[in-house]
Order: sequence, then structure tokens, then C-alpha cells
Amino acid sequence: MKITVNEIIEITGGTLLCGSAEALITNIQYDSRAVGEGSLFVPIKGEKVDPHDFIADCFAKGAAAALTERTDCGCTDGTLIQVKSTLAALQQIAAFYRSRSGAKVIGVTGSVGKTSTKEMLAAALSGGFDVMKTQGNRNSQIGLPITMLDIEPHHEVAVIEMGMSEFGEMDKLCDIARPDMAVMTNIGKAHIENLGTQQNIMSEKLRITKHFGSSGILFLNGDDPLLRTLHGSLPFHTVTYGLSKECDFFADSIVPDGFHTTFTCHYQGKTAQITIPALGQHSVANAAAAFAVGTALGLAPSAIQSGLLTYKNAPMRQQICELDGFILIDDSYNASPEATKISLDVLKSVAGGKTIAVLADMLELGEEAPDEHYAVGRHLAEQGIDVLLAVGTLSENTAKGASDNGCALVKHFNDNAGAYEYLRQLIEPGCTVLVKGSRGMHTDEICKKLRDAYSVS
Repeated sequence: MKITVNEIIEITGGTLLCGSAEALITNIQYDSRAVGEGSLFVPIKGEKVDPHDFIADCFAKGAAAALTERTDCGCTDGTLIQVKSTLAALQQIAAFYRSRSGAKVIGVTGSVGKTSTKEMLAAALSGGFDVMKTQGNRNSQIGLPITMLDIEPHHEVAVIEMGMSEFGEMDKLCDIARPDMAVMTNIGKAHIENLGTQQNIMSEKLRITKHFGSSGILFLNGDDPLLRTLHGSLPFHTVTYGLSKECDFFADSIVPDGFHTTFTCHYQGKTAQITIPALGQHSVANAAAAFAVGTALGLAPSAIQSGLLTYKNAPMRQQICELDGFILIDDSYNASPEATKISLDVLKSVAGGKTIAVLADMLELGEEAPDEHYAVGRHLAEQGIDVLLAVGTLSENTAKGASDNGCALVKHFNDNAGAYEYLRQLIEPGCTVLVKGSRGMHTDEICKKLRDAYSVS
């Protein structure tokens, strides 16, 4: 990117406190550790740290300019722009940058599976377009603006993950990204503690269509009972995808083969044979969504298939790792009831030997937390998973649900360290281990220890 300080001032309504209005900015950073030559440093105050304290250090590292909400930062060695809110200024800059881009923007939202769907979409569309995608899950009030600034003039399509957990958040994200099309994966119970009901969650996520033009298309998971009620009832075109034959794009004849899955996609009176390097019916549904979007953008089935073969799971999201003598399914990034049940299904489909699930607390479920954890334990037992190691206070309910419904071995632990030590005693040749929990439970620590201890040299 190339933008001058003068342009930043005009976009944000800021005031130049010192330095040059002609200074050229080539990148924007909110993490002082990433600042380098040509950076605009945007200090966004956190709960524990105020990055305004690092402005002088950023100038020493070559920053071209910095935003500030304060007047006491000092600016003897750089260009300083005062704004009312550095976060709002970052969002204003990103929205301006988006307005200058010719890329087709596809927003992705939903309670579960945003990141894996985003990755599947980006892979499929790369078969015919120059694609930019959200890195990791930079889908928040801070992450999304930074993502939009990654769009380069050569990009033809941008696949943008958009997450929300409170009322009004999607509106702000949508004002920045202004998606031309959008995919909604499902309406679950993640963040129900903040939003109250699933209907509220759906209504808020539907704000992703706020800036749709006449060519806007909303792709809905037709297997989701709430989302399918929207089909044909909105003032723009809707397309359903999934496994149900009532969907506009649906998959059947699903055959897993090793770590790949082959299926038939039915659409517009036609069929296409598709293979993806992923497992689970949720992955097939994601691929059907990607096929639907690719078709809407004019790609041939062969181009979409070529792109899909490049798909890889994002880190800590159902990553299947072949370690020394056993398989690890690292799904430790986050957890909700719906996503955890899906991961247990994948565990069962991958396994050839003993199956072990390490499940930590699922957070932000409010009053429904005990029942939802119990239901996950029941689902685990019904799937025939051999062992459950439950971690955390809420997961005592998961353990009870598994025990009450016949799981052979159930153990509860207060922390990851205890679960890991017991897990090592259970690992045997041919077993498969799933690790999953909410981000705040840090179950990635368990996966890291397993990789360190059992990686094949």
C-alpha cells in the first residue's frame, strides 16, 4: 500500500501534531513489534497495556508516522497524528482502502466453521482467481481492518472472515468490508451468553448483507434449521448448500478414502465429482458452499476442483497429525457444542484403533452451559468413543454425560497438565487422540507437548 500522511488526516479527521504531512506510509501496524520502515503505528489501548508508550520506540525502528489519542507522547523524531479514537481511525482507513479496491469481497460468518469455510472458499476460488484471504482468524474489530489493508491491486477476490459476539459488531465490520456476497455457515449457541437467543444471533449475523447491491448473493447452509427459513424470503438472491436434497447445491455419495473425501455435487440440473483433502460431513458441506460460490463467479467445475485440492486446515482446527505410532487431531483453537460434536464425528471416522477425546470447557454458554456440556458427553458415548479426558469445571458435566451413557473410561482433571500426564499412559500404537476446548482453556498446550514428545524424527 502507499498512502500519505495528508490522506490519513483527511480520512480520519485527525490533526498533525508534528512531522511531515507528505510522509509516505507503506504499511499499517497495531503491534509495535511488527513496526518497520514506512509503518503507520496505530496504538490501540488494551486492558493491561497502552501502546502509546511505545511510539518513540516505533519511530526509532523506522515508522513513518503514528496515530495518537494523547498529546504527551513526544514527537521529536517522527510524524504524529492526533485522533479521537485510534481504533475508529484504523477502521476509517480500512474502509477507505476497501472503497478503492476492485476486488470482489466475499464475507464469511456463522457460529461454527467460519475459518474452515473461509479456507475452503479461498482454495476453490484460487483455481481461477488471484485470491486474498483472512490470515488466521483476524475477523474482529481490529483484525478485520488490518485484513482489508492486505488487499493488493492484483487481487481479484477477497475472502473475508467476519466474527461477532455482541450486538452491533457486525454492522461495524460490514461498514468496513462491504461484502459483495456472503456465506453463512450456521446458527449455533456460541456467544449466546451475550446475545440471548439463536434468533438474535441470526439477526445480527444477517447484518453482513447490509451493503448488498442488486448483484448481492447470500449463500446459506440449507441443513441449518434457522438459516433455511431465510431462503427466498430476503430482498436479494439466496442460494442454499449442504447435504439435504432440498438445497440448491447438495452433496451425496460421500466416500472417505484415507485423509481425502470424494462426493457428488448436484446443482442446476448437473452433477460434478469432487475430491477434497479433508474428512467429515462438515468439510463436504464447506466444499459445497465453495462450489456454489465458484459457480456464481463463473468458474468451471474443473477449475473449482483444482483449487479445492490445495485446501489445508488452518492451524489448530482439525489438523490431522501423524505422530510416532498414533494420530493427533489438533482442534484446540476453540470450541462450541456444535463444533465439538462435529469433531467427535471426525474422530470416529478417522480412527482405526482406540479413540481418545480430550475435551476442555466450552465457554460463553451462559445458563445453558451445564446442559450443553452434558449433551456433548452423551454424543461422545453414542459415537462409541473409548476414552474421555475432561478438563475444567464445566467439563464435569461432559464427563457425567459420557459416563451416564456408557463411555468405557471417563476421567476428569482440573488442568491441562494432569490430563496430559494421564493421556501419555493411554497412548498406544494405532490410537487416535482428539484435543478440543475453548480458547481460554489453552488446550493447544497439550497438542504442543504431544508433538514435542512424539514427533517422528
